Amino acid sequence: MVNRLAGAASPYLRQHASNPVDWYPWGADALERARAEDKPLFVSIGYAACHWCHVMAHESFEDASTAADLARSFVSVKVDREERPDVDAVYMAAVQAMTGAGGWPMSVFCTPDGRPFFAGTYFPPVDRHGIPSFRRVVASVAAAWADRRQDVEAQAEALAGAVASEALVVDRLAGAPDAPARPSWPGVLDDLAATLAQRFDATWGGFGPAPKFPRPTLVEVCLRHHARTGDPTSLAMATRTLDAMAAGGMYDHLEGGFARYSTDARWLVPHFEKMLTDQALLARAYLHAWQATGHAGYLQVATETIDATLETMAAPGGGLCASLDADAAGVEGGHAVWTPAEVEEALRGAGLAHAASEVCAWYAVTEAGNWEGRSIPHRPLGAALERPAEIEAARLALLAARRRRPQPARDDKVVTEWNAMFAATLAEAAAACGSARWADAAVDLAEALFAANRRPDGRWLRVRVPAGADGAAIPAFAADHAWLIESCTRLAELTGSARWAERGEEIATALLTLFWDDARGGVFTTGSDAEHLIVRGKDVVDGALPSANAAAATALLRLGGLTGEDRWRRAGERIVELGAPLLATQPMAVPDLVPALALADEGVEIVVAGDRPDLLETARRRWLPDAVLAWGERRPSALWEGREDGAAYVCRQFTCLEPARDAATLERQLVPLSVGDAR
Repeated sequence: MVNRLAGAASPYLRQHASNPVDWYPWGADALERARAEDKPLFVSIGYAACHWCHVMAHESFEDASTAADLARSFVSVKVDREERPDVDAVYMAAVQAMTGAGGWPMSVFCTPDGRPFFAGTYFPPVDRHGIPSFRRVVASVAAAWADRRQDVEAQAEALAGAVASEALVVDRLAGAPDAPARPSWPGVLDDLAATLAQRFDATWGGFGPAPKFPRPTLVEVCLRHHARTGDPTSLAMATRTLDAMAAGGMYDHLEGGFARYSTDARWLVPHFEKMLTDQALLARAYLHAWQATGHAGYLQVATETIDATLETMAAPGGGLCASLDADAAGVEGGHAVWTPAEVEEALRGAGLAHAASEVCAWYAVTEAGNWEGRSIPHRPLGAALERPAEIEAARLALLAARRRRPQPARDDKVVTEWNAMFAATLAEAAAACGSARWADAAVDLAEALFAANRRPDGRWLRVRVPAGADGAAIPAFAADHAWLIESCTRLAELTGSARWAERGEEIATALLTLFWDDARGGVFTTGSDAEHLIVRGKDVVDGALPSANAAAATALLRLGGLTGEDRWRRAGERIVELGAPLLATQPMAVPDLVPALALADEGVEIVVAGDRPDLLETARRRWLPDAVLAWGERRPSALWEGREDGAAYVCRQFTCLEPARDAATLERQLVPLSVGDAR
């Protein structure tokens, strides 16, 4: 037997298709039934690679008695948070307001019109450690709805107000009479670096205790602060964090790429799922660290992460899938851990059994193990990542053996935002490293999005809709548009083709038409043509990913510099102004808006006119985070006016230095703008 989720586009929803729970996908049908039967909604939110989502599903949603309890009193709705970040954001705010924390699986009980009145995360099947069982929660909420309706309605009204207030917190701060003015970029950089120094784990890197999530932007902030001030502490914070993440088990030493986070302070024990977003943002951070420091190990990590992503996350029909699961054959991390005997067996098949002891020592595989009696491969902090020839041969043999094991499930959703994010990283890496293979892959990835992630009328979609899937296509959100613009600007810099800048402007027009807030500035999460939820939020505070407004500000400012069109720059600056109160007082809440502030204050345009590959290579080899690079096809714009072939022009807001007609001159002009001096 299957339920309504059997034909869903989302692999996460399809995972629940055989549950006895009478699930609905989020949508009008569920809300209409709830209103018609005067039943509250039970909204369960998760995602395909979420380990504890699987646990709660096995414990509760596969249980017939629990399903019957839900059916008597509720209309049950399943939501894929990656597919519907707008719904997730609304109810996450409710969970945080009620419990002070959040996470997935998320369990929210709502009035028939969608207002939350009770919310939590994981509930066990029996009372445990002070947490009530899920069936106890279901019974208590049902009784409250039946017997204390007035109290429930009052709670729903209060919680909906708290959610609305949180969703528009930046508007409230920006509109306050004493709202601070936009701070300067150097001042915010100093404040943020000082805060990071207080939170820094000097032993293992990272900022804060376990569990540790990678925050690539914070590492880049440290690199930029060191470049600007010479502060050795900032450089040490960046390199210690990068070294520790790459040495620990959170980094996949056999295949490449990063798990979502580390459960411990050492970055040793990962939560084994891999998300496309982490590969995009961490590969970019290691690429920038290589450009800034010249450390070959950072380029190795970036290269292996990019190549592993292209190989293992390729989706049918083009694009990249959303995630690889933490579990394999129902065992968390079962595909990725080893015993010495397993290492020896894998190497014997490749004629490398003589190297088993050396390989076990290299990857710290021991009889005792470091996780549930088996070993997560890792390297000692400070040890070399570059592999001798025999270790490299052994790595390939171990990887081949690992791939013969049961493999993690893949979430084959092609999410527009995440694919555009990776395309931007791939294009930047291709230009910095001179890789034609990566350049072709970046163009192919972007073209796949343009071919399949839009409706026939041109409206972008959040997720590509597989053939035969049920349900309406979900319109793309502001973050999807922001990262599409970013990817187009990076592809324009990579290829020199005018069509990428033109495509970027087309998407920017849609962003400002559908999402712009004329009253306060900034972009709403959802478009004006989207479904109405209890609040139309405005994503400004950064989390695991840059907020939609941070991504939009950076992308619009870069597009303005690249095209010479002031309307894009004005919109990006308006978002920075909206975030000024947080930039001035709580920069840790908006670290991804800090690069946009730098672009607004100190953005630089570099134009290489004519066929000068030597000047182009000189401009590409440094990390120039506040610069855009135009070359190749000329477009009618102020950026190209008066540019004679055979020279490079370095300009700030279109006021230029003397034309650089040789690489040495251009190098001298770029040194003050670059982060580090790697080469």
